[in-house]
Amino acid sequence: MATASSITGVTVDHVEFPALLTSPTTTKIYFLAGAGVRGLYIDGEFVKFTTIGVYLEEEGVASLIPKWKGKTPDELIESLDFYRDIIKGPFEKLIRSIKLRTLSGPEYVRKVSENCIIHIESDGLYGKEEEKAIQELREAFKDQNFPPGSAAFFRQSPKGTLALSFSKDVTIPEHEHTVVHNKPVSEAVLESMIGKIPVSPELKESLATRFYEFLKNDNFKIGN
Repeated sequence: MATASSITGVTVDHVEFPALLTSPTTTKIYFLAGAGVRGLYIDGEFVKFTTIGVYLEEEGVASLIPKWKGKTPDELIESLDFYRDIIKGPFEKLIRSIKLRTLSGPEYVRKVSENCIIHIESDGLYGKEEEKAIQELREAFKDQNFPPGSAAFFRQSPKGTLALSFSKDVTIPEHEHTVVHNKPVSEAVLESMIGKIPVSPELKESLATRFYEFLKNDNFKIGN
């Protein structure tokens, strides 16, 4: 059985992602499923902008065991369905994005929302409600500024809501800033990070290698 003491944290570019996080809003405990860096090649140099940690409710492991237990890390990495089962799974996800470079809120959300629109349109789901939700997402970031070490949190409910909160350090705020009610947009945020065209291949690899171990435990628990 995996217990809280056996789930490890990860350090990505000097940013620590603890093994467990507790949301002060929901009081739920989430375990670290994987973490990685996000960056871009600029003039031939890989420039790092953020680090991303994906946390899940413990039900996430039980949900994935029937289909994915016994697969190797390489098999998990190569399977888009594996990541889609995380994205669309019936459990909460908490994404923790820590900034490595100064980014304005509009600058950050512009790329996030563009990636979301591309994915939703590819699924044929982009309509007036999705357009409205994207605008709400952009509005939430409009007055934000992210110096190095600051954070954005995305809490995704299987019911389709996307709750946003912002912090000048790595702590989760007690109150969420904005809640967007649109399932395609909520799922598209995580899709842009670990889906078909991921902003963080390192995060995808981390998810696969860690889940290979988690899936061995039919009685995976993060509590006592």
